[in-house]
Amino acid sequence: MAETGTLNMIQALNDALDQTMERDETAVILGEDVGHFGGVFRVTAGLQEKYGSERVFDTPLAEAGIVGMAIGMGLGGLRPIVEIQFADFIFPAFDQIVNELAKYRYRSGGQYAPRVLIRTPYGGGIRGGHYHSQSPEAYFAHTPGLRVVVPSGPYEAKGLLLGALECDDPVIFLEPKRIYRAAKGEIPLDYYTLPLERARIARKGVDLSLVAWGAMMPICLEAAALAEGEGYDIEVIDLQSIAPYDLHTLVRSVEKTGRMVVVHEAPRTCGFGAELIAAVQSAAFEHLRAPLERVTGFDTPFPYILEDHYLPNAERVLAAAVQAIGY
Repeated sequence: MAETGTLNMIQALNDALDQTMERDETAVILGEDVGHFGGVFRVTAGLQEKYGSERVFDTPLAEAGIVGMAIGMGLGGLRPIVEIQFADFIFPAFDQIVNELAKYRYRSGGQYAPRVLIRTPYGGGIRGGHYHSQSPEAYFAHTPGLRVVVPSGPYEAKGLLLGALECDDPVIFLEPKRIYRAAKGEIPLDYYTLPLERARIARKGVDLSLVAWGAMMPICLEAAALAEGEGYDIEVIDLQSIAPYDLHTLVRSVEKTGRMVVVHEAPRTCGFGAELIAAVQSAAFEHLRAPLERVTGFDTPFPYILEDHYLPNAERVLAAAVQAIGY
């Protein structure tokens, strides 16, 4: 029987990076403070000491340079693992990511594919204000050539990260810092991977399909538990992969329930929930019993004082679910 351990998400990610560095001599980790300091959230703690400063090293505070250097490393045969300290800081590297990294395989006819993975903590929940709390998944999902992956717990974090590190495509790996330490679980200590394109049914139900990712998953599970107390049976789906996303699982669920609510903490307008709703209503229109709805952040910069009001909570999700079921 495989050995297991109780880890939080930070520990699970660190374990995945450690196993990758041990198995793959081409793997290198670079970013701001990832070396001796172990990263601002300590995800890379101990890795420089174990693998040396040539494989785990700090960079200048220059995100465009970090990603540009990683692209060159990837083209040269290395396996760069980039840490962007906060997802809010990724925008100086946006040109390198969407105009260079995402397009290399296409523009070279498959001859060149820099295998770059970019890890970054995203989202609210730590009182970080508007420069440390944004959720930029929709920007990158809009860019062909990129994969966008979001884990929701320690088991998913390790398995998806290892799966992403086996992938030849460039991957944006968004880590929900709100549950970095709050989410703990019993996970295998051995090497394992999870498929990148597959959603996870976290809770089965028949009355409504509730779809989320990252830190919104515990919120949705709490809302489903509250709904059960009111006599409703809600299915909860962890999307896991934003690009590409698992439309098949969403459609099969909505064909059963007839209703769907999507939950994300990014602003509502042009948030990724809109894409999911458009695709599901097109594919499952004849099965719908109610309009498809969203519970999201607001169309404002992320607030500091009003963070708790801005972020979706179980009560807001429950109200949307009950409204859809009663339509």
